[in-house]
Parts: sequence; structure tokens; C-alpha cells
Amino acid sequence: MNFKTILMTAAAVLTLGNAAQAETAIKLGVLNDMSSLYADISGPGSVVAAKLAVEDFAKINPDLKVEVIGADHQNKPDIGSNIARQWYDRENVDVILDTTTSSVALAVSEVTKEKKKIFIPSGGGTSDLTGKSCSPYTVHWTYDTWALANGTGSAMTKQGADTWFLLVADYAFGAALERDTSEAVTKAGGKVVGSVKHPLNSSDFSSFLLRAQASKAKVVALANAGSDMINAIKQASEFGLTQGGQSLAGLLIFSSDVKALGLQAAQGLVLTEAFYWDQTDATRAFSKRFAEKFNGKMPTSAQAGVYSSVLHYLKAVTAAKSKDSDVVMAKMKELPIDDALFGKGSIRPDGRAIHNMYLYQVKKPAESKGEWDIYKVLATIPADEAFRPMDQGGCPLVAKK
Repeated sequence: MNFKTILMTAAAVLTLGNAAQAETAIKLGVLNDMSSLYADISGPGSVVAAKLAVEDFAKINPDLKVEVIGADHQNKPDIGSNIARQWYDRENVDVILDTTTSSVALAVSEVTKEKKKIFIPSGGGTSDLTGKSCSPYTVHWTYDTWALANGTGSAMTKQGADTWFLLVADYAFGAALERDTSEAVTKAGGKVVGSVKHPLNSSDFSSFLLRAQASKAKVVALANAGSDMINAIKQASEFGLTQGGQSLAGLLIFSSDVKALGLQAAQGLVLTEAFYWDQTDATRAFSKRFAEKFNGKMPTSAQAGVYSSVLHYLKAVTAAKSKDSDVVMAKMKELPIDDALFGKGSIRPDGRAIHNMYLYQVKKPAESKGEWDIYKVLATIPADEAFRPMDQGGCPLVAKK
């Protein structure tokens, strides 16, 4: 064998080796709002959470090579869809994660269904992701609008707050939350007396709050999130809504929102979340590691959901000994969810990840013992009660079954 043949053979072996390594490597794409109104909810922190999950998984599975990348969808469905296509077609991304903003999540879910790739939203909230828009390749992880509405809406109505006015973000998330909250309030014996829609990323809520004030509803519910919700609460205080006898309900509040508001403004708010950093020894240990890598900030439930979903996905890949989306998805639904942050759970045929949810109340300033000591637990909502019954969502996958 001459020297040229030896070089060609070595090159071929190297190429085959690289191909085999590429076949077993995993590439995770964290797609969310990295720079605007939802950046504190998910944003760069979700990339940190994904990397921590990879780091922890590598301790017991060091041979699986995993890369994490991130991108900003700017809260625009067309940009989110284009990034998803580029990731799948050119950058060999295996799964897309997080995806705050429901309209973007719905658009990305359609792309992933077309490409037969796995999509695990944590930050996007619309319950349509496991309802009429469900996909065999989407798993909705952390929360959804039905869980929020039935946690907060039902609890407050049953306590006597039986008339509601809804301040709604004018896009897919707000519409789904308005629908689900209206149903929950009515079912609990209350009534929605009015609603008003506001543009995404608003700065002036005066006209909307005046309508809410004029409604005389016992509860003014905020069907929005991020800086929209924060601005609405601050301006509601300036308008004297609570001083006039009305209660404010934040239907989607994250710990980062409460931190931004401060306990003086947020105290007494009742909310539903899937995770709180100070819940258990395990959540505190994870949150300490997260804070060390993320400027001292504690993780939100959306960021914790990214960590949890990455762990479950990697466990499924390892158990399936495959990256094929159909094979991995079947294994994800077969394996129980069991991690330190969300506890035990499962994934239903409609793609809904099932786990406990919690009803919290924001502490008064005098009750807080530290900078991030912001919630007290009012109730645990069991996994089998926390989310919409599967036969009520209208998911075509369930109908076929």
C-alpha cells in the first residue's frame, strides 16, 4: 500500500469517525425573548438552566456530547419560525426549548411538526399547544393558561371575589388566558363583567385601568405578563384601584416580576406557579448554583422548566439509544418525569407534562427574611387536578385515540 493510499484510507476513517460522533451528539436550541419584555422570565437565564441540566446529566452519562445554543425571537412569530427552520435545516438542532410568547410558540410548533423535530416550550403559555393545536412532536412543560386560570381564578372566586374585569394582552397568550379564566370564574360561580385588550409591550395603561375601575368589578385580573404586567400593577396603584376596594389578580406572575415590583407594591397578590426557588432543599441547592452563574438572580419557573425538560429529553435519548424524534418522543412519554425541581410527573398523549402546581401569595415586606424571600404557599394543586382534563382540550391526537 503506497503512501497516498494510506493517507486516503486514514482520511476516510477520520471522516467516518466524525460522522459517527456527529450522529451521537445532541444540539439543543433555546429560543425566546432575550432582550425585551419577557427577557427576565426566560431570556439568557434559560440558556444557563439548559447548560446546568447538561452539566448534571454529564455526571452520569459523560459519553453523550451535548451543545446548547440560544437565539432571540423578538416576540415575532415570523422571526421565530425562520430561526427554527434555519436551526433544523442548517445547524442540525435536535430540539427547540422554552419559547416565551404564545404566538411564537404556536408558530414554532407548526414548523417542528413539519420537520418532525421535538419542541418543548416552557415559557409559552397558551393551552392550545395541547388542545386544538397539539402536535405529536410538542411537549408543553411548565404551565399553561388553563392551569393558571383554574388555580388563581377558581380560588379567588370561591373566596367571594365573584365579579371580574380582565385586562388582556392582545395576542394568542392573552386570548387563551381570557378564555380559560372566564370559564374558570363562571364554573366557580362568578361572572366576568367586562374586558379590554391592550397592545403587547405597552407603557401607558391609563385608559384601560379607567375602564376596569368604572366596571366596579371586585377583581381586576391581568391577563398579561412580564413588563406589561409590572407596568399595569404600578399604574393601578397610582389610580388607587385597591384603595377603592378592588383586588388585583396577576394571572401569570413570575418571581422575577415580583422582584421588579417590590413587596410593597406586590404584597397580597395571589398567583399560581409550578416552581419556587425556596420550596425544598433541592430547589434551594439548584437555585444557588443558578444564581452563581447568573448575576445572583434566582431562577423563574420557566427557567426551571427548561432545566427539567432538558434532563428528561436527555434521559429519553439515552434510554432509546437514538436521536430519531419519533423514537425519542415515545420514550419521553413512556418514562416518568422525576427530578429535583418538579418532582414526579408524566407526559400525556396530548403532549401535556403533568406535575404539581402551587397557589402562592406574595409576602408582606415585614414577613420577608431576605432579598428573594417573596412567596408563601397557600395550597398544593395535585398533578391530576392542575391541568385541563385531556378529553376536554380538543387535541386531534386524543380524538384519534
